[in-house]
Amino acid sequence: MTSGSTKPLSPTGASAAEAAWRDGHGVIQHGKTTVARIVPLAQRLVAEGRAADEDAVYRVLAAADRLASAAMWLVVHMTYARRVDPDGALLAAADFKPDPEGHTGGALNMVMAYVGYLAANALSGSTRSWLMGQGHCVAAIEAVNVLVGNLSPAQVGRYDRTARGMSQLCQDFYSYAQGPDGAPATPLGSHVNANTAGGILEGGYLGFAEVQYTHMPLKGESLVAFLSDGAFEEQRGSDWSPRWWRASDSGALLPIMVLNGRRIEQRTEIVQGGGAPWLSRHLQLNGFEPIELDGQDPAAYAWVILEMESRLRDIERQLDAGEAGYPVPLPYAIAKCEKGYGFPGAGTNRAHNLPLSGNPSVDDAARQEFNTGAAALHVPPAALEEAVQALNQHRAQGRVREGDHPLARRRVPLPTAPAPGWVEPDGASGSPMQALDRYFIDLVRANPQLRVRVGNPDELRSNRMGGTLDLLKHRVNQPEADGPESLDGSVITALNEEAVIGAALGNKGGLSLAVTYEAFAVKMLGALRQEIIFTRHQRLAGQAPGWIGVPLVLTSHTWENGKNEQSHQDPTLAEALLGEMSDTARVLFPVDENSAVAAMRLIYETHAVIGALVVPKRAVPRLLSGEQAQIACRRGAVDVGVTEGTPVVQLVAVGAYQLDEAVRAARRLAERGCPARVTAVIEPGRLRTPRDELESEFVLGHHDLQSCFPAELPRVLVSHVRPEPLLGTLRRIDGGPQRMRALGYANRGGTLDVQGMLFANRCTWAHVVDAAAAVMGLPRERLLEPAEVVAVDGVGDPGVLRHE
Repeated sequence: MTSGSTKPLSPTGASAAEAAWRDGHGVIQHGKTTVARIVPLAQRLVAEGRAADEDAVYRVLAAADRLASAAMWLVVHMTYARRVDPDGALLAAADFKPDPEGHTGGALNMVMAYVGYLAANALSGSTRSWLMGQGHCVAAIEAVNVLVGNLSPAQVGRYDRTARGMSQLCQDFYSYAQGPDGAPATPLGSHVNANTAGGILEGGYLGFAEVQYTHMPLKGESLVAFLSDGAFEEQRGSDWSPRWWRASDSGALLPIMVLNGRRIEQRTEIVQGGGAPWLSRHLQLNGFEPIELDGQDPAAYAWVILEMESRLRDIERQLDAGEAGYPVPLPYAIAKCEKGYGFPGAGTNRAHNLPLSGNPSVDDAARQEFNTGAAALHVPPAALEEAVQALNQHRAQGRVREGDHPLARRRVPLPTAPAPGWVEPDGASGSPMQALDRYFIDLVRANPQLRVRVGNPDELRSNRMGGTLDLLKHRVNQPEADGPESLDGSVITALNEEAVIGAALGNKGGLSLAVTYEAFAVKMLGALRQEIIFTRHQRLAGQAPGWIGVPLVLTSHTWENGKNEQSHQDPTLAEALLGEMSDTARVLFPVDENSAVAAMRLIYETHAVIGALVVPKRAVPRLLSGEQAQIACRRGAVDVGVTEGTPVVQLVAVGAYQLDEAVRAARRLAERGCPARVTAVIEPGRLRTPRDELESEFVLGHHDLQSCFPAELPRVLVSHVRPEPLLGTLRRIDGGPQRMRALGYANRGGTLDVQGMLFANRCTWAHVVDAAAAVMGLPRERLLEPAEVVAVDGVGDPGVLRHE
C-alpha cells in the first residue's frame, strides 16, 4: 500500500477493509502465518489485474468468514434441529430432532475448506472443479450450497435462505423419508449424491477419490481434491500421484488433506507417527511438496489453492525450459484442524458424529450447550446476504457456478469407431484378446483428440495386448531405452488393482480401458460399485453423465488359468456385477474374436456404462460372423447353430469354453437322434426380469425373448460363472428344475488344464449331454457310451471325455 493512499487506515496501517478481515468473525480467527500469506496474495491479485484493489480481496475474505460461520451454524442445525430461526432465537425442546444424526465434526471442518474453495474462485474469477473423498461430510457442502443458492434442479424451490427453506433442509437430513416406489423422497442424502450440486463422487467408500483425482482434470482445468486423513490408511495408491502427473496431458492437481485426526476406535497412523510433521516427511519421500495451513480458516484454504496453482505454473515453465524433469514435486496441502472445531465437543471422540454431551430434545444441559454453541456461529440475515453477494460474482466474472464445474458437466462425444476387421467363422481358432488388441489400437489412432488411460495391474503382453503396450507404453519417470516405457505413456501399471482401476475411472474426459486377470479383479469391486451406483443415481435424477463407457477386460480367466491354483480361478466379479443394475453395469461373455470386438465396440458406443468383458486369451474356435457378433451384442444372445431336424432341446452357453462344449454336446445329441438348438448368451443382463423402469427399457422384450428361447423347449445351461446366481438373472427362461438344468463353476479347481477344469466342474460336453437327457426324460445310456457314463459319474477315467 503506498503512502499516498486515500483509503482509511487502522492504527496498524491497514485499510478498514483489511482490518475488518483481520479481526475475523466469531470462532474464525486468522493466525500470523495466514495473515503473512494473504497480504502478498492481495498485492499479487491486484498486480495481475484480477482484483480492482486490495480492499476488494479483503472484502471477499471477510465475506468468506461470515459465510463459513453461517454454514457451520446451519450444519449443527441439520444434525440436531428440525426448525431454523434465521434471527438466531434460542430453540426449545420441541424444535429438536428426537433422533439426531450426522457426521458433524468432519462436516464443520469441511465448511471451512469448501468456503475457502468458493473464495479462491471469487478472487481469481475462475471456477475450479472439486471433489470430496470424505462423502459423509456432505452436510458441509449442502449447507454452503443452500446459503449461496448453488442448488441442483431437484433442490431448487425446496431449499433457500429463508426460515422455511433452511428448516426443510434440516428436516430432510437423515429423515429416511420414502416415496411410493421405495426410493428416498428427498433430494438430500447422508453422502454426496446425484442431487449435490457439483458432486461427482459419493465418497462413501474412503480411498477412491485418492486414486482417481490424478487422472481427472484435462489440460487447462484445475481440480481441488479434498482428501481424508482416514483414507490415507484406507487405501494406498494416491502416494503415486507424482508418478503419473504430466503437465502435457493433465490439468492442475490441488490435493488438500483435511487433517483432523479422524478416529473410529484407534488413532490414525498419521497421529501415531507424529502428526503433520510425520505426514510432511512421508509426502516428501513420495515426491510431493507439502504445504501446511490453518484448517480452521477459510482464507488459508483460499490462499493455498491459489498458491498451489501458482507453483504448478512455475513447474510447467521450468519443464518447458528444460530446467526441471519428472517427477516434479507436486504441491500437497495439509490443513491442520481440530475435529469439530467451533462447536461444543470439538476434539473429543464424540465430534466424529454427535458432538454434544446429550440429546437436546430431552436433555436440558445439552440443549443449553447447543444454543450457546450455535449463538457463537450465528450471522444476522443482512450480514449473510451481503457476504453471499460478495462471493456470488459469477455473472460479472463470466464463469459458471460451482455446481456446473467442468468435471461435473463432462460431455464427451462418442469416439469415432473404426470398421472392425471381422474374421470368417471358418472353424479355425484365434485369440479374442489379440483381436481386442488390434481393434483398440485402431480406436486410439482414430481418436487422437482423446486422452488415453489403460489401467494395468498385471502383464499386458501376457494378456495378449502387446500391440497396445508397444503403442501406448508404460508411464514411468525414468524410461528404459530398450523397454516399452515412456514419460508420457498412457498405460498406468502398478501391482495395485484399486489404483489402476482408479486411473481408468478417473479419466472421464478421455478414452479408458482396464485389463486384468479375472481373479484379481475382485479387488476392484468397491471402486466399480461406487461408480455404478453414483452414475445410475445421476440418470434417475435426469442428469445422465456424458463420459465414454469404460470396458474392464477380465482375462486369463477362471477356465484357462488352470496352471495356477484355485486362487486364480474366481468368477466372483462377473457374478457381483450381474447383481447391479444391468443398464449401467454391463457384463458380457464374448465367445470368439468377432464377438469380443463387437462387445468392446458396444461399450465405447455408449455413454456412462461400465462394461465387464470376460474374454479368453487363448485361441478358441471362430463361431460367429461379424454380423452374428453384432446381433449377439445388441440382443444379448444369438443362435450358434440348429442341427438338422426340429430341435427337442436347447443348449444355452455363457462363456467361450462353455459354448465349445455345448456345440460338441449338440453333435452327440444329433448323432443319437435328438436335434439341439445351441444359443450363446453374450449378455445375461439383457434377459433378466427388470427391476425398475430404466432396466425395463434395457432388457429384451417378451416377443424377442420368446423367439430366442421358445417356451416349449427344455434347456441345459452351461455357464462360465456359478450357476446359482446366473439362474436368478435368467429366471425368465427357467422352466424349473424339471425343464432346465444348470451347470457351471462349482468351486472346484487347482493345477489343471482347461479340460481338467471343465471336468472338475462337471461342464464337459458329456455332462451337458447327461443333463440334456434328464430334461428330455431320456435314459442317458441312449446318448452316452458306458465308459462316458461312469466318467460323468466320477468313478471312471476322465480321459475318455477329453478332446483336443
